[in-house]
Amino acid sequence: MIEALIGFAAIFALALLRVPLAFSMGMVGVAGIALTRGWMPALASTAQVVHETGFAYTLSVIPLFILMGNFVARAGLAHELFHAAYTFIGHRRGGLAHATIAACAGFGAICGSSIATAATMSKVAYPSMKKLGYSDALSTGVIAAGGTLGIMIPPSTIMVIYGIVTETHIGKLFAAGVIPGILTAILMMIAVVIMTAHDPEHAPAGEKFTWSQRLEALRGIWGVLLLVLIVLGGIYGGIFTATEGAGMGASGAFFFAWARGALSWKSLYEILVESARTTAMLFTLLIAATVFANFVNFTTMPGDLKNWITHLGLSPIMVVGAMMVIYVILGTVMEELTMVLLTIPLFFPIVVQLGFDPVWFGVLIVMVIQIGLISPPVGMNLFVLNTLLPKVGLGTIFRGVWPLVLVLVITLGILLAFPALSLWLPSMMV
Repeated sequence: MIEALIGFAAIFALALLRVPLAFSMGMVGVAGIALTRGWMPALASTAQVVHETGFAYTLSVIPLFILMGNFVARAGLAHELFHAAYTFIGHRRGGLAHATIAACAGFGAICGSSIATAATMSKVAYPSMKKLGYSDALSTGVIAAGGTLGIMIPPSTIMVIYGIVTETHIGKLFAAGVIPGILTAILMMIAVVIMTAHDPEHAPAGEKFTWSQRLEALRGIWGVLLLVLIVLGGIYGGIFTATEGAGMGASGAFFFAWARGALSWKSLYEILVESARTTAMLFTLLIAATVFANFVNFTTMPGDLKNWITHLGLSPIMVVGAMMVIYVILGTVMEELTMVLLTIPLFFPIVVQLGFDPVWFGVLIVMVIQIGLISPPVGMNLFVLNTLLPKVGLGTIFRGVWPLVLVLVITLGILLAFPALSLWLPSMMV
């Protein structure tokens, strides 16, 4: 166990020296295996991980969903989603904030990325809220928090990575995220109602639309509904695998963007380059995390940790609850995906041995990542908004997002207490 603890300490030391965490995990993993097993086994193990990761068919789902999200963003579907939501609820106090959350949920169903959802909605929703007189704190807080729905509502890149690392059924993970995603969106809207009740002048009501205008707005989102139906309906119905569904989604998004005249040779090149960069980043993290996980598994730490937890006399649900507290705390100081990849080798075997469903634990993991994405001081969504909206100070964004961080923590508690919310839909799959 001492070797593993030294390995974790070394990773944090390298991180403090500003060495990218992917390289930190990779170097420590190789060095750790070398010191415990020898250099030849270390190099052979690393080469095998790189080869298997690079040529794994199941991993092709990652670039395909990323490509799908980039095509969708370029096609401008976020504008139609926001407008459709606005026509129905924009006339109420805080209606634009509600419309933003609803649009984030819809965009998340075809994007799969929290950062992409927040970045896109900052361009779509913020100008409208600013024009109507919404406070910057409320506007940016809602966009940052709503953006996190992109990784809970399927398809989700984070769920794909979790499924691959833990060998959990990706289709069931997608199904498990539907109800928690909807629940989160509803609780965010309730929070907006409470926030705007105390500060109504900073969240005025918008224009009221007729039913004919609302129906016309709904016609504008047929592309979103079609993509969701094809991708998720096909996966849930057992018509094709998650990888095949991702391919169908990427192809559909391409043709939709092309039909709308949103693609040129230049924009197509930019989309492909951006997708390749994001994929390379994720694969580098996956390879490094796998190498480090191999090192941890070579030590006695997993068994020692299980024995220690057993001797504490805690109930199984209390053990998982303690893990969630650790994740929430770590999420305030670490990059979220790296945090999960770093700790899964420790926590996941314990969760399985305690008899819990890996699909349920995967939903909890996604929720703690959502919390980390908007938790100061290192929440990624907050810095994305600060970059895209330079006139809004980081302190203002922090102030606006705190109530919604509390909403996500409450949602995490609900999902922890009621696993059926996550497991009912997966149990219905063929």
